[in-house]
Amino acid sequence: MFAVYAAEPNPDDPIAALRVGDRPEPQVPDGWVAVRVRAASLNMHDLWTLRGVGIKPEQFPMILGCDGAGVLEDGTEVVLHSVIGDPAWLGDETLDPRRTLLTEKHQGSFADVVVVPARNALPKPAGMSFAEAACMGTAWLTAYRMLFVKSGLRPGQTMLVQGASGGVSTALIELGRAAGLRVWVTGRTEEKRALAERLGAHATFESGARLPERVDGVFETVGKATWAHSMRALKPGGIIVVSGSTSGPDPSADLQRLFFLQLRVVGSTMGTRDELADLLRFCDTTGIRPQIGTELPLDRAQEGFTEMLAGDTAGKIVFTR
Repeated sequence: MFAVYAAEPNPDDPIAALRVGDRPEPQVPDGWVAVRVRAASLNMHDLWTLRGVGIKPEQFPMILGCDGAGVLEDGTEVVLHSVIGDPAWLGDETLDPRRTLLTEKHQGSFADVVVVPARNALPKPAGMSFAEAACMGTAWLTAYRMLFVKSGLRPGQTMLVQGASGGVSTALIELGRAAGLRVWVTGRTEEKRALAERLGAHATFESGARLPERVDGVFETVGKATWAHSMRALKPGGIIVVSGSTSGPDPSADLQRLFFLQLRVVGSTMGTRDELADLLRFCDTTGIRPQIGTELPLDRAQEGFTEMLAGDTAGKIVFTR
């Protein structure tokens, strides 16, 4: 079958490890289902896989793609939940020490067919396109958990999103606006800030700019480059929710500010199957949809990877079949 895959790890030149071509048809174990992929979205996780991060060398070659939407053999339209846990685990599957994502142990969704546990294929809302649904399982689910499960923010409070144009950031903007929060966003360029405003941000600022007032919560995916600003932006007792560190994982902790102002820092990773089901219902009820910046046929996947590596994104990058 046709697939886009990582041939081997290449930490210095991840695009050089990318291949487009044939891979064997997958076997379908008991309790699993085959999904004929109609759309799949690109995530930073795919670039990390090409670099060899989070995957053992013996797992290569690995078909890329954590997210996707497609059709079961009986015609049911589904959205993929990317977190695959131990079947014996009870409770929040993001806390399962044996959990994995598609592309870490199991082949991913950038292919004609992907195989997942039956519980990981959720019904797709009829009013949502396959391309839109393909954005839900990683970026939008991560944003949903950050905002509604981890932050504790209430409608009417103010949230700051660091970074205006990535998949998680654009999801946070739309979800926060739909939930009644005041949404502030930072962005490196005028174009990125304009995108955030089109998506519903109440105000946008240059990266690192002094804000008109302190905020109740900050949502971090950038890391080292924005951390000091995030800490300064918080009200006493405020919270930073972190789900990524694309600019580096090791900023100064600023512990004096942390304890004196009683700030909170909370980590967040992906989301549960039930949270994905809730997210899909929320989008169906409110009518909000992901911002898709680039849509390409799967055989032109390298263009999308190159765009993401350059940081030249304006929402999600989606591949279609």
